[in-house]
Amino acid sequence: MSKLSKKSLIASTIIGSLALTASNFAAADALTDLQKAEAKTFKASQKSQSKIDNIYEQTLNLLAEYRNTVDEAEILGEYNDHVQRMVDDQNANIKSLEKQIAGIDKTKQGVVPLMYKMIDTLEKFVELDVPVNVEARRERIQGLRDVMGNSNVSVSEQFRLVLEAYEIEANYGTIFAAYQGEIEVDGQKLTADFLHMGRVSFVAQSLDYKHSWVWNNQTRAWEELGDEYTKPITDGIRMARKQLPLDLTKLPVFAAGAQ
Repeated sequence: MSKLSKKSLIASTIIGSLALTASNFAAADALTDLQKAEAKTFKASQKSQSKIDNIYEQTLNLLAEYRNTVDEAEILGEYNDHVQRMVDDQNANIKSLEKQIAGIDKTKQGVVPLMYKMIDTLEKFVELDVPVNVEARRERIQGLRDVMGNSNVSVSEQFRLVLEAYEIEANYGTIFAAYQGEIEVDGQKLTADFLHMGRVSFVAQSLDYKHSWVWNNQTRAWEELGDEYTKPITDGIRMARKQLPLDLTKLPVFAAGAQ
C-alpha cells in the first residue's frame, strides 16, 4: 500500500471516529432532553394527581355535607310537621275555649237558679231531718245564702260551697259522734250530751246521768227513756269520745220514720 493510501485510510478512520463521537454526543443530548421531558411530565403528572386528590377530597366533603344537609332537612321537616300538628291542636283548643267562654253567660244563667233551688232543698231537708248539730247546719245554710249575695265570690266558688254542704250532710248518715249542747224538754232548756249513730239513733243524756232521751222524728220531739238505757248511752258517749274502746252497746232506734 502506498503512503497516500495509508494517509487516506487514517484520515477516513479519524473522520469516522469524529463522526461517531459527534453521533454519540448527539444521542447523549437527545437522551438528556428526553429525561428532562420525562421529569417535567412526571412533575406535571404529580401536580395533576395532587389536584385530582384535592378535588376528590373536596368532593367527598361536599358529599358528606350534602348528606348531612339532607338528613337535617328531613329531621327539620318531621319536626315542622310535629310543630304544625301541635299548632293545629292548640288552635282547635282555642276555638273550643272561645266557644266555652261565649257560653259562660248562658251557663251562669242556668247554674245560679239551680244553686238557689239546691240551697232551698237543703234547708227543707235539715228541718225535716234528725236534728243532729242542727244549729251548725242552719248556720251553714245561712252562710250559703250570704255567699250567693256576695259579688266578690265567683259562681264556681259558690257552686263548690253548695256541693260541699251537700257532702257534709251526706256524712251525717255515717258518723258515730258525741257532742254537748242544749236540749229543750217540757219548755225547759237543759245542757246535755248528745250521741248519734248516723241517722239511725239520736239520743241525749243529762250531765248528771239522771235522764236520757231519744229523738222521735215522727213527732219531732224528745221522748224520755227508762233507766235501762242510762249505762248503754253513757258507754256510747264515752266510746264516741274515744274514752272507751268500741264495743257492742244497746241504743234505742227511733229515727227518720223508723221505730
